[in-house]
Amino acid sequence: MKQFFKFMFASMLGTILTFGLIFVVFLIMIAAVVALTEKDTTAPPAKSVLMLNLEDEIVERGQDNPFSNLKFGGFNYAAPVGLNDILSCIKKAETDANISGIYIESPTVGSGPASTEEIRNALLAFKKTGKFIISYGDMYSQKGYYLATAADKIYINPQGYFELKGISADVMFIKGLLDKLDIEAQIIRHGKYKSAIEPLIQDKMSPANKEQMQTMISSIWNHLVKGISETRKLSAVDINTLANGLKVTKADQALNYKLVDSLVYKDGVYAVLHKLLKTKADEKINFITLSTYKDSPSTVKTESGKDKIAVIYASGDIVVGNEEENNIPSEVFAKAVRKAREDKNVKAIVLRINSPGGVMIAADIILRELKLAAKEKPIVSSFGDYAASGGYYIACASNYIIAQPTTITGSIGVFSIIPNLQKTLKNKLGITVDGVKTNDNAEYVSLLKPMTAFQKEVMLRETESAYGTFIGYVAQNRKMTVANVDSIGQGRVWTGADALKIGLVDEIGSINRAIEKAAELAKIKNYRLMTLPKMKDPMTQIMESISGKSKEEVFLKSHLGELYEYYSYIKFSQGYKGIQARLPWIIDLN
Repeated sequence: MKQFFKFMFASMLGTILTFGLIFVVFLIMIAAVVALTEKDTTAPPAKSVLMLNLEDEIVERGQDNPFSNLKFGGFNYAAPVGLNDILSCIKKAETDANISGIYIESPTVGSGPASTEEIRNALLAFKKTGKFIISYGDMYSQKGYYLATAADKIYINPQGYFELKGISADVMFIKGLLDKLDIEAQIIRHGKYKSAIEPLIQDKMSPANKEQMQTMISSIWNHLVKGISETRKLSAVDINTLANGLKVTKADQALNYKLVDSLVYKDGVYAVLHKLLKTKADEKINFITLSTYKDSPSTVKTESGKDKIAVIYASGDIVVGNEEENNIPSEVFAKAVRKAREDKNVKAIVLRINSPGGVMIAADIILRELKLAAKEKPIVSSFGDYAASGGYYIACASNYIIAQPTTITGSIGVFSIIPNLQKTLKNKLGITVDGVKTNDNAEYVSLLKPMTAFQKEVMLRETESAYGTFIGYVAQNRKMTVANVDSIGQGRVWTGADALKIGLVDEIGSINRAIEKAAELAKIKNYRLMTLPKMKDPMTQIMESISGKSKEEVFLKSHLGELYEYYSYIKFSQGYKGIQARLPWIIDLN
């Protein structure tokens, strides 16, 4: 028996040492790749074409990572493209003599409506240089087509499909499921439009929710129609008539109604590019991807000097603590703001917000740090796809707010959800709970029993207090009365275009416009940009991927596709802690 255990432990030790050695060797290999990987900083060859394929997820800030798109055995690591990289590449291409034009090959776009608007506006600015923009797709979604309308010519596969139908917004209600599971959703809220909790307590949309949703999607659709109308020289009435009757679903119909310019296969588009480039048909076209071009020498004049503008990215759900996971952790973000405040060379801050909100206390921690910074230097907020509820809350420290017309903002309201699992445990699992307490409300708040009338009253008082604080900050920042803010608050959601009309934002524009405005307020002309919070180094990113930290996300995204956003929302809602200031649903424009 002793011999058996001796050999068993020796075998286990050998296995552990072997795996440890393999792991160390792998780390050395990774370190070697990091050390040896060099960016291709050479200028593109003459007559190059910048290729834009924007189907994959577009995040606010791209990663400067040598492991981007690395594939090794069963491990895949593909870093999402950053909106900042897309915009800077298009801007750089304007003055790059080696870039003759842009080729768009995106049937759809992996970003929200406001980010898509930023990219389209950058393309329209590029177009003014006289260089060409050509778009081609085997099919076009509405979002992909809207982006394509910035091009000089739009081509589509002769057998391709085409979307022109308008925008719809659906909300999934799970009250019936909760009833079957005997789960009682105890809801405390302020704001008749704060519809985040409706799916838990109703089986259809309330009239107030329908009103705000209809207003919002109509505002977004009207803006898209206006943009298409202007570039394609078609009337808005005609475009809506085509959408209402589903008259354009195929490529030939799109051509017939002048939505595209020609039906060709890809080789036909290449022939067009050869003609524009004045190259021979048998020559290889020099396509330059975003990932390659972003590292090429800049043709844009860079500012110098000690003065800096800090661009602080607030992207994702607002959460408490230090855990990032594509969210806005209060401690990490507060530290970034503090760094910008304490840096004497930082003369202004641009707060780039792309957030549906989140935990109220976390938003308040961030706001407090921003208000301290605002006492020393101007802050300009730039809104991305979302700047709603808690996302708008943190903007209350800024001197000026700039949004896109299709930004989803407002949602000034708060709510609390306390699930009661008492009946679920008893009726479904046969589990009962009993206990003792020292004081009348020692179990406040418990998931194992219903709240008392008094406890609900206390929770309502807390929620009302949080709402009062929220609208008070907005009133102070926007120079409004509390009553006025309350009338446009109540949890109602607005587009950027409508928010401008009611005074929640100051201007419609891009993040670059926000940087310009920050420089104006700081009264500086020569400045450099610094971005915060600091991103994780490449080694940390790759090790997290290997350890499985992001493996689940990659796996689920690849299998769930468009449904992943709903999964992530449900996962986030499981972690609700305290009072929430958050957008109730996800808007995906297709």
